[in-house]
Amino acid sequence: MDLSTPKIMGILNTTPDSFFDGGKYQQHDKAIIRIEQMIEEGLDILDIGAFSTRPGAEIIDEKEELNRLSSVLPEITKRYPHLPISIDTFRSEIAKATIGMGAHIINDVSGGNLDDKMFKTVGELKVPYVLMHMQGNPQTMQNKPTYEHVVAEILEDLGKKTYELVSCGVNDVIVDPGFGFGKTVEHNYQILNQLTDFRMIEMPILVGFSRKSMINKVLGTKPETALNGTTILNTLAVERGADILRVHDVKEAKQVITLHQQLQTS
Repeated sequence: MDLSTPKIMGILNTTPDSFFDGGKYQQHDKAIIRIEQMIEEGLDILDIGAFSTRPGAEIIDEKEELNRLSSVLPEITKRYPHLPISIDTFRSEIAKATIGMGAHIINDVSGGNLDDKMFKTVGELKVPYVLMHMQGNPQTMQNKPTYEHVVAEILEDLGKKTYELVSCGVNDVIVDPGFGFGKTVEHNYQILNQLTDFRMIEMPILVGFSRKSMINKVLGTKPETALNGTTILNTLAVERGADILRVHDVKEAKQVITLHQQLQTS
């Protein structure tokens, strides 16, 4: 994939309890309609999740997570054989099973912290891996997250893990600072302000702000009314070197990238 132009990763949640679109796309036909819409709007990568990582979400077992994914994934890969598909999971067995069903990328919100077999598994599968930083776990991550120097500590963590992944045979690592995962509002904006620092890892950068509390707590919005704030942060991220935008709203993210490219070539 040519990342000289930033790419769009569209979110498809097959969960009943995700913070923004929980329950909307559990049914097979609704999921397909949503994918068609995102493709028309300019989707580059489809990211499918079956385990909600919002604070306080229900913890489901591996069997339930796989059931949710297997109910839609085979049909998606059959209908869209050329669409890159990412699986949002922190479980190595889910990674193995879904790559076997035709998925292409593993997007791990825990950065390998919740399954010590993940790095080795992804190395054996020879697929790209999104390495995200998270302090704590989804149930505890927002209980007073603390850092001495937030950007430096995240850079150190991602740098060490990137080296581990390469040592395990992973050829394509994408780093994600993990906005909203074990960070305060102030931490999130410090990271965004210094996003260019993540270039020193020499891997593509993925960001995910879409309708998150770092927008709502500043603007007094709700996830349902946070599209404008999301678009603003996506614009700032692209200006600071983001390579992939993970979003609920593909059309608006595509407009950000198109206008930024026009500015760069004018």
